[in-house]
Amino acid sequence: MSNDFFRRLRERAVEVHVEDHLKSRLERGDRLRVKLGLDPTAPDLHVGHLVVLDTLRMFQDEGHTVVVIIGDYTAMIGDPSGRSETRPMLTEDQVEKNAETYFKQLDLVLDRKKVEVRHNSEWLASMSAADILRLLAKATLQQVLQREDFAERIKSRAAVGAHEILYPFNQAYDSVAVHADVEIGGTDQLFNLLFGREIQKAYGQEPQDVAVFPLLEGTDGVQKMSKSLGNYIGINEAPEQIYGKTMSIPDGMIERYVRLVSGLNPKQQADLLGLGPRDAKAALARQLVKRLHGEEAARRAEEDFNTKFRKREIPDQREQWVKGSADLVTVLVDTGIAKSRNEARRLVEQGGVRINGEKVGLDSPEPAPGDVLSARRRYIELK
Repeated sequence: MSNDFFRRLRERAVEVHVEDHLKSRLERGDRLRVKLGLDPTAPDLHVGHLVVLDTLRMFQDEGHTVVVIIGDYTAMIGDPSGRSETRPMLTEDQVEKNAETYFKQLDLVLDRKKVEVRHNSEWLASMSAADILRLLAKATLQQVLQREDFAERIKSRAAVGAHEILYPFNQAYDSVAVHADVEIGGTDQLFNLLFGREIQKAYGQEPQDVAVFPLLEGTDGVQKMSKSLGNYIGINEAPEQIYGKTMSIPDGMIERYVRLVSGLNPKQQADLLGLGPRDAKAALARQLVKRLHGEEAARRAEEDFNTKFRKREIPDQREQWVKGSADLVTVLVDTGIAKSRNEARRLVEQGGVRINGEKVGLDSPEPAPGDVLSARRRYIELK
């Protein structure tokens, strides 16, 4: 069983450190503590998180202990991984509100009765200045600045916040605090996870093995799925939104989504991918809704999509908005479809806005009274 499990794990992972060590522990029958850290920098998890959550479920099913760390403390700093600029620091209230939503979403994949959930404020918030200095003394500044994102920013003369240097130390100390045997994450987390090995050794612990997994591109098919980029599919979104957003991904991304997040076995994946692009994407959309919300929700979402888009029908029930003199971006913000003007522009640029059933761009004429504006499954009739 352990050999088959390691084979399946290795097929999913991009890299494993140290591969032979982890394999031998599994073959020996060791019961491992497997860590995943999630920083609540946004209120929702997205479909891209299913890559690592499904891996945690595999470990659970093999009898290992899954430790999910809610990074309520590190989220206030912000993970600099893959960032070309410093993240804005979040307040405690923002982090707490975001973290509240995570638990229900984890239940969609993991058996919560078998998950050890910790908040890293348990150990990080109580550190004294002397404790922090001792932690920082476990590694050198040169080690931290080897990070690709820091190196690139320094090369381009972009700012690196002094507080950002603390992030890899804090994440690494999480592994010390929970005595992690294995830590998993996306490929953008490789430096942080390997740094955790070094800090564990400095504290006299056996270093954790590390496995990193692919990052799923968002609905634009280019950049990694991200709330901040507006190209995400939230796992807690309405079934109709999940279905519709999945149908918007480029055809070239279908296989990657099927392989990484469909939850289907290899034969089912092959059967789905044997369909034409349009049918394959519809089958994928239905499967994602099914695994997150159930069969009945998937059926309703498919019917809703077919009614609105295949048959080009506008629902009888739609909101009405009394329009003054306003451009499209202003309308999207004022009606609550977008939370900011930047988000509204991204939505339009990604082809997510239609007027009277036709896609519009930022250079399209200003919407007029009588137009029906549709975006994100909402319909606004301009008066």
